[in-house]
Parts: sequence; structure tokens; C-alpha cells
Amino acid sequence: MEWWIWMLLGLLMFVTELVTPGGFYFMFFGIGAVIVGTLAGLNTAGPLWLQFILFSILSVISLGLFRGKLLQLTRGKPTVDVDSMVGETAFASDDIGVNGFGKVELRGTSWNAHNIGGKPLKRGERSRVERVEGLTLMVCSEGN
Repeated sequence: MEWWIWMLLGLLMFVTELVTPGGFYFMFFGIGAVIVGTLAGLNTAGPLWLQFILFSILSVISLGLFRGKLLQLTRGKPTVDVDSMVGETAFASDDIGVNGFGKVELRGTSWNAHNIGGKPLKRGERSRVERVEGLTLMVCSEGN
């Protein structure tokens, strides 16, 4: 196969990676195609059957070696440590009765809340975060 066909295939794989929400698969097959295209351009890739074997091996090796690291780099670490919210002040978005559930606002975000205090919370009232269980904040009135 001509070297430019491999290069075109590699470019097509890179474009496919950009337009699909895959998770870094096509890119590594594009890398394999570009490497085989370079080898074919230098007349060192051998016959067609060997080019396909090289393409397959290089693509799978690059996928195995670099995909996990690339995903780690792009995903990053969570930006919110929910355990650090304990002791902070939240504002009730709803009226929340004693041992009731509702919504509170904290750090510009609406959270599910469970009133564990002995006093009901009125809308707009300040409350203190006592603990976090999953995505629910256990709150009580600041007066408690």
C-alpha cells in the first residue's frame, strides 16, 4: 500500500478522535497508521501483509502504554473535597422541618440536606454543616 494512504488513514483517525466522545481510542490507531506510513515512505515496511501486522501491533501497543496515562491527565482530580464542608455555613433554600429533608445552598451550589437539629429551618436561614453523607449535607440551625 502506498505511504500516503497510511498517512491519510492516520489523519482520518485523528479527526475521528476529535469529533467523537470516545475516550482516546482512534488516536492510537492513527498513530499506528502514521508510523506505518512513515516506514512505507522509507521503503522499510515490507509487503502489504507485514504493513497490516505492523499497524495492528503498533496501534495496540501504543493504546496499552499511553491511554491510561492520557486519561489520568485529562480527567484530573476532583476539585471539591466534600469533607472540608463540615463546619461551614449553608443557607436553607426550603423550609426544612426537624428531621426533614430539603435543599440548602453552599459554595454557590444547591445540595440535598437533612436537618438533624432540634429546630426547624426556615427558607434563607443559616445552618451549619455537621457532616456529609454521600451527597447529602447533615445540617442544623446555627443557634443549636
